[in-house]
Amino acid sequence: MSALENLGNLQTFVHVADTRSFVETGRLLGVSASAAGKTVSRLEQALGVRLFHRSTRSITLTAEGERFLLRCRRILDELDAGRTELAQQAAAPCGVLRLGLPLVGDLSLPILSAFMAAYPGIRLELDFDDRLVDVIEEGFDAVLRVGEPTDSRLSARRLGVFPRYLVAAPAYLAARGTPQTPRDLLQHDCLHYRFPSSGKLEPWPLPREPDAPALELPVAMVSNTIEARMAFALDGRGIAYIPEHSARQALADGRLVRVLAEQVHACGTFHLLWPSGRHVLPKLRVLIDFISARLTGVSC
Repeated sequence: MSALENLGNLQTFVHVADTRSFVETGRLLGVSASAAGKTVSRLEQALGVRLFHRSTRSITLTAEGERFLLRCRRILDELDAGRTELAQQAAAPCGVLRLGLPLVGDLSLPILSAFMAAYPGIRLELDFDDRLVDVIEEGFDAVLRVGEPTDSRLSARRLGVFPRYLVAAPAYLAARGTPQTPRDLLQHDCLHYRFPSSGKLEPWPLPREPDAPALELPVAMVSNTIEARMAFALDGRGIAYIPEHSARQALADGRLVRVLAEQVHACGTFHLLWPSGRHVLPKLRVLIDFISARLTGVSC
């Protein structure tokens, strides 16, 4: 017997206990009095106890039936409360939403601030970390990540793309010269990013001839954050490879300029990841749709 059938039997039992009538119970449930009586009989057989005293003129609960009725009411009340709670969440998503984000938040934070205003019933818990977190084991509802997803346990939504540039401060280029070709970078201070997960330096997307080896760029500084490379680039310490959204304001006001703009063409991708195989709760569904609507369509 399925769980739904069991619940149906309990509901029939409670109706009979309330009405003291198989006929009235059948009318309420849209079945015959005989069907209501058979349901109670099956329940009694499964439990191994008699729930009702039956006579031609009345139906009354046994002592066992009285005790069982109290538990059935609690079970059905909890079921109704659960249905109400889910319906309310669907109408107005609420609850705590734990989200993992890259350390750089200049693109995501304005979107999440707008999300907070749009859904005041959802409390955001934001965890900023560039390491490869275990979404399931560490209890995240979702993570926003750059790059292609590799964990088969996760569902993913590709949100959009973003350009990446080589940038430097005008004062640095005035002092050291402006690179005209990728090979010119060998004479410059290069500010690098190290992947926390692998410990490797991020390669720069420099064009090269087929079968030609990659340039071994100088390493003036290594960091695992965009903010550090941006700060050093702004101070004229070298050339950095930076996402456009992080350098946008500095490029607009002239504190940074692009380097090898005609030769370096690179894009990154945003993905939102969450545990697969689970029902997507309303609070997560609205987040996915909200972020997608604001990042999808970004050109590179």
